[in-house]
Amino acid sequence: MIKSKDLIRISSVNFAYGQSKIFENLEIGFAAGKVTAIMGGSGSGKTTILKLIGGQLRPQQGQVVCNHKVVNEMKHAELFAYRKTIGMLFQFGALFTDLSVYENVAFPLREQTTLPDAAIRDLVLLKLHAVGLRGAAKLMPAELSGGMARRVALARAIALDPSLMLYDEPFTGLDPISTAITGNLIRTLNDALGITSVFVTHDIKASFKVADEVILLSRGFITARGTPSELIESTDPLVQQFVNGEVDGPVPFHVPSRSYRDDLALTDCEMTK
Repeated sequence: MIKSKDLIRISSVNFAYGQSKIFENLEIGFAAGKVTAIMGGSGSGKTTILKLIGGQLRPQQGQVVCNHKVVNEMKHAELFAYRKTIGMLFQFGALFTDLSVYENVAFPLREQTTLPDAAIRDLVLLKLHAVGLRGAAKLMPAELSGGMARRVALARAIALDPSLMLYDEPFTGLDPISTAITGNLIRTLNDALGITSVFVTHDIKASFKVADEVILLSRGFITARGTPSELIESTDPLVQQFVNGEVDGPVPFHVPSRSYRDDLALTDCEMTK
C-alpha cells in the first residue's frame, strides 16, 4: 500500500535475477519519519528492496521513487548525489580494517565535504558519542567486539546526516546485549535526527521493539503489513508461522519435487537433467 506521506514509493515493480523472478507488480511505500522493518524468509526479496531503493539494482518494470525523484531513471551523477543523502549500515559493518575508529568515521566527511580538520574532528567525536564509543576513537577495528564494530559503522553511516537510513540485517551475529543496544540506537537516532529508517532482519523480538511498522514478505509478495502488535494478534496462518517460528504451516519445509519413489528410480544422469 502506498500513502501520501510516504518518503519512498515502489510502484508496479517487476524484478528478476536472470530467469529467477523476485517481484511481480510490487507496490510498497515507506512512511517518512518512521522505522519500518522488512521481514521474511531467505530469498523473499528483503535485501533486493534495499538495493532497489539505493539504486544498486534497477527494476525491469515500474518505478522506485524517493523524495519525489525516480531512482531507477537517475544518471550516474544524479545517482551519486542521491546516495549522499542515504546512510547504509552493512550486515557486518564493513569497516576499513587499516583505519582507526576515528578515521573510519571521518572517511565520508573527508571524501564528500571540504570541511576543515577541526570541524571534521568535532563531527567525528559527536557521532561516536551518539553511539557510545567516543572513548574508542583510537582503537583499530581488530580491537573491537562485533557489537562495537556495528556501532562504529553506524556512526560512519550517519556522519553526513542522511535523511534516509538503510540497515541490512543490523542484528546478525550480535549477543543479546549488543542487539538491544543496536535496536535502541536505530530507534533513538531515527527520532532524534528526524530521519526515515528501513531495515531488513530475521530477528522478530528485536525488530518488534524498534519498528513502527513491519512488512512481511513471502516469495516476492507482501503477505502482511502492520504494527508489531497487529502482526502478533494476526490470525493469518503464514504470519503466525513466521512470528512463532513454527515448522508446520503455509511455508513448506520441502522444496517442490517429484515423488520420493520416482526420484529413487532415476539414474544419476536423469537426476541432473
